[in-house]
Amino acid sequence: MAERPVPQDYAENASARRKTKARKRPARSVSVNLSESPIGWLHARGHLTDRQLASGEKLSADWERANLAPSVTMSWNMVPPGGGRRHAPDMLDATEIQIAAKQRFDNAITYLGRDLSDIAWRIICAGEGVPAAEKNLGWPARSGKLVLKIALDRLADYYRIPS
Repeated sequence: MAERPVPQDYAENASARRKTKARKRPARSVSVNLSESPIGWLHARGHLTDRQLASGEKLSADWERANLAPSVTMSWNMVPPGGGRRHAPDMLDATEIQIAAKQRFDNAITYLGRDLSDIAWRIICAGEGVPAAEKNLGWPARSGKLVLKIALDRLADYYRIPS
């Protein structure tokens, strides 16, 4: 378990990012089970580097923020309208944030190419385990982890994550 700050939608703006970096403690935080996702599980066991994990989390965050996962019910996360005290700051609205995240996600998948995007999407976004992804892609056993590492390294280059 680890404590992570809750991402703020208004942090898409550069001035808001500077304000949040100036704070020592995030306004809100959440406990995260690091072994919850397949890449978290691989990282916890020493199979992935910190850079590879960070690149996978960036892709996953873009996937989640773009709201690309199938939904079962209505979205209840609307921003309150008007200029009252509960009004959201005049930055990007929810739709613009989704569009920007979808563009980043699409660009990252395009950057990976056809060969690497399948394994990256299955494991990072869909949450399949490596053995299940290998089986669904018709790959030999123990090949998925190697290809995933290559895909994560390429994603880290795309997201400009330092070594």
